[in-house]
Amino acid sequence: MTGLYLNGPASLALQAGACLSGGALIGALHFRTLRWNVGLLVARRTALLPAALQLGRMAALAGALTVIADRFGAFPLLMATAGIVAVRAAALRVGERA
Repeated sequence: MTGLYLNGPASLALQAGACLSGGALIGALHFRTLRWNVGLLVARRTALLPAALQLGRMAALAGALTVIADRFGAFPLLMATAGIVAVRAAALRVGERA
């Protein structure tokens, strides 16, 4: 049985794509919950729940990026952050149309 062996550049490209996609997923979740949190703030029922959710969102994002940096290193962290920034740009474009 033959296995799939990737050389340096192919392995790096695969890792970059996986980390970029993972960062985009983290960013999509982060900005989707931000939209939900803003809806709670606009409803003006109480400020305690949106404040707690905001702290939770920030802690989850920081925790995810910390795990990526700790387990995988600087390059995957950079790619994941690029994915988050790309999703941020898309979220801002969607927000302008709404």
